[in-house]
Amino acid sequence: AREVGKALGLPRDMQDRLARLVANWGYQDPDELLIKHLAEAGCDPSHPRIRHFARLWLQVQDLPRHLGQHSGGMVIAAGRLDDVVPLEPATMPGRVVVQWDKDDCAGLGIIKIDLLGLGMMSVLQEAITLVSETGGSVDLGHLPPDDSAVYRSLQRADTIGVFQVESRAQMATLPRILPERFYDLVVQVAIIRPGPIVGEMVHPYIRRRRGREPVTYPHPSLEPILKRTLGVPLFQEQLLRMAMTAAGFTATEAEELRRALGFKRSERLMGEVEAKLRAGMARQGIAGAAAETIVRSITSFALYGFPESHASSFALLAYASAYLKVHHPAAFYAALLNNQPMGFYHPATIVKDAQRHGLRFLPIDVTRSQWLCTVVDFNSDRPAEQPSPRFPRGTGVAKPGSPCPVQSVRLGLRYVKGLRETAARALVQAREARPFASVHDLALRAALARDELETLAVIGALAPLGATRRASLWAAAAPHPGPLFVSAEEEAPPSPLKEMTEGERLVADYGGTGVTLGRHPMAMCRAELDRRGVRAARALVAVPHGTPVRVAGSVIVRQRPGTAKGFVFLTLEDETGIANVIVTPPLFARYRLTLVTAPFLLVEGIAQQQDGVASVRAARVSALSVLAQGVPSHDFG
Repeated sequence: AREVGKALGLPRDMQDRLARLVANWGYQDPDELLIKHLAEAGCDPSHPRIRHFARLWLQVQDLPRHLGQHSGGMVIAAGRLDDVVPLEPATMPGRVVVQWDKDDCAGLGIIKIDLLGLGMMSVLQEAITLVSETGGSVDLGHLPPDDSAVYRSLQRADTIGVFQVESRAQMATLPRILPERFYDLVVQVAIIRPGPIVGEMVHPYIRRRRGREPVTYPHPSLEPILKRTLGVPLFQEQLLRMAMTAAGFTATEAEELRRALGFKRSERLMGEVEAKLRAGMARQGIAGAAAETIVRSITSFALYGFPESHASSFALLAYASAYLKVHHPAAFYAALLNNQPMGFYHPATIVKDAQRHGLRFLPIDVTRSQWLCTVVDFNSDRPAEQPSPRFPRGTGVAKPGSPCPVQSVRLGLRYVKGLRETAARALVQAREARPFASVHDLALRAALARDELETLAVIGALAPLGATRRASLWAAAAPHPGPLFVSAEEEAPPSPLKEMTEGERLVADYGGTGVTLGRHPMAMCRAELDRRGVRAARALVAVPHGTPVRVAGSVIVRQRPGTAKGFVFLTLEDETGIANVIVTPPLFARYRLTLVTAPFLLVEGIAQQQDGVASVRAARVSALSVLAQGVPSHDFG
């Protein structure tokens, strides 16, 4: 839609509005489309160019948007595959792809398997390896299913870095659902999806879960299907069984429904299925409000809902990641940092979350850091840190059965911005051959470029060689002797540069690594914030509902979900934790530029408390001037 609008010469903002709206137009009468939807987009339905746009859109609707290949899709056949389906060479040498669309292959009964690749799988594998290397043992197949500490952390929404339940929406519902067993976590994973949200299933489930509403069923025949989910349909399997029970669908018709739920979210197919549903329920004697509830429940899943089997698999990974975070935090956070980018949060937020949990981080150190982050025994942290065959580890190895040492995470050289991996690994190899005698010795034997050496200096990674950040930077900028004269190197003259202040170190950390192990930027201005009556994020939970309140922090998440009717949700982080802010559509229009671009915000609004979930409904927003302006955020992803 945006491309069509661009070709017609429409303004960029109008292109964006049209692109957001046309996804929900479906197959409608063109005149109704023009009047209803184009007017909502702020367009003049009588304008010739706008009318032409609508005609073009209807013509291109449902045409392929692009030609691509499934990164994990495979087709299996008996005998030669090219006897069954036409093939063509892929871009990668030695690879071939099927020329047909995956849905056409499925429609013809060709065996098709889609493999889903998840970054969390790599995190779990690496974390388990790190645990074993420090004397522990974790078996994903035999995790205790009822670990109380894990469920307490989930109920508190202490889930930064935890698979699938770390988003703002998940955090807002975890303390309300209060998962106590594994199936509760299955529901938690599945409930925050467009299907259940649009189908108005989330709040009824929560009310029933907390005993505020009786468990009822759209029709008595559906009780066996919906009993486990308190009368609220949440999974695709339930919808198929509902159609077969309430509307008399055959297995073939139920399969058509399943395909309609997943076929490019096709409103045309869902419209055909809806007609069959209503006719079938009429034959079964189901009409009125019960029929409408069943139809809404099923058709809303065209906007995406989970199969129960899918949710169960994801819940297992969520539980495993939460278990590692609670019981093996050093291994978990090290593995999580080694597999970035992934998930909702930037490494800067992950590090601060770990520090709030009491995990100690050790800085990047050219005499000890490996390429990846490592787990070390903080009590000893001897220089003899050596990499294992697969993952680096520290020296704090506890024998099985012995008390686990106090573990810390040593940041890896991969977090030095601009440092080539080949150069970093050459640095480690040279260090293992013999210790570095000076900054110049390091630069020569590791073959570092000048900018790489200066970045290491400015972030403090050269401090173990006997100099402060500015002194190391001075030495790094000095002319280096060639290899023939390295033995005759004279002691470098003392640095005339004034040493960095705490604020300058903070800026250097974010600029050079993207993270800081020092104080959070908000902690540095806390005294001023206290004078202005700004609450810390951790204190929000004690503010009575309806109380005017001020909060401030680094904006780590900005969201505007399509199912939220124009509401914008912000997550602010300070040194004590995170605070959730709700922005209404009119307020977003008023403060749009500030809300979209400012890295730090001061928000004035009204405190909202609901089942232990604290948030602020914003009334006024302003940019906050903080020294470190380079803290990244997750913007409308």
